This record gives sequence, C-alpha cells and structure tokens, in this order.
Amino acid sequence: MIMGIIGRHLTIDMYGCNFESLTNIEFIKKAMTVAIAESNMTLLNFTYHKFESQGLTVLALLAEGHMSVHSYPEKGYAAIDVFTCSDNSQLNQASNALKRFLKPEKTKITNIKRGDFGSISDMKPKIKVSVTPIRRVRDTGVKVFKFLSRSK
Repeated sequence: MIMGIIGRHLTIDMYGCNFESLTNIEFIKKAMTVAIAESNMTLLNFTYHKFESQGLTVLALLAEGHMSVHSYPEKGYAAIDVFTCSDNSQLNQASNALKRFLKPEKTKITNIKRGDFGSISDMKPKIKVSVTPIRRVRDTGVKVFKFLSRSK
C-alpha cells in the first residue's frame, strides 16, 4: 500500500557553534521558541535533560510534530531534528532562526520526505562513490607493479 508523503523531516548538523550557547538550556529553549514561531508551528511542551559531563537534549513537542536539539559543546556541534506533518510549516524558517542563534561555522541540512515508500525515490539510499584521480593512478600503479613482479 502506497501512502504518499505524510511529513517532512529536516535534519540539521551545525558545526563550530559556541561552547556556552550549547550548554545553556534557556538559550536553546529561546532559540527553539523563535524557530517554532517563525516556521508557523505550535509549541505544546518542552522537556530537556542536561548531562553531567557536558551537553544537553531539548525536545519540543509540537502540534505539528517535534523539534529536538542535541548538543555536544566539547565538539562545538549541535544535531537538530525538525519533523512536521503540516503543509503550512516553514522548515527553512526554523533552520534560519536556529542558525541566527547558534551561529555555526558550517551547516549541513538534509530534507527527508516521510511516509512515501513507492513513488518517491527519496526513501531509497543514495550512494555515490567517487575515487579521486590521484588515488586511481596510485591504485593502478600498485596493480601494474604487482603484475610485473609476479614470479614467472
């Protein structure tokens, strides 16, 4: 049975974030609150956990889905998920708001269409392997050397 797309899931990897920002629960909650409002979603509840060593997890339950931030302050890294089943949600706005607060040096965003297992190729793994020309030459050179040095 093909269901069709029932939701959109945005994963955001933010690298090079400020250590203090990633350890401050109130700061992260404020960033998430702004992101939720700007993306046309509705906050129902927050829950969080601050780890003894470092880092925190903040989860926002939304009427349309959820948003989570998992921080790794020692690495300057935040792993963020935003899921919505509403067509009215503006996930790019959520991403932009979170970037304004966390100020990452580098960001990787992945869009996933949830619920479709037939007509959309999004759910199939995309694997692309690329071998650089230098490595290709080196590997070929090794093969030629082994071939020529075989005992006859």
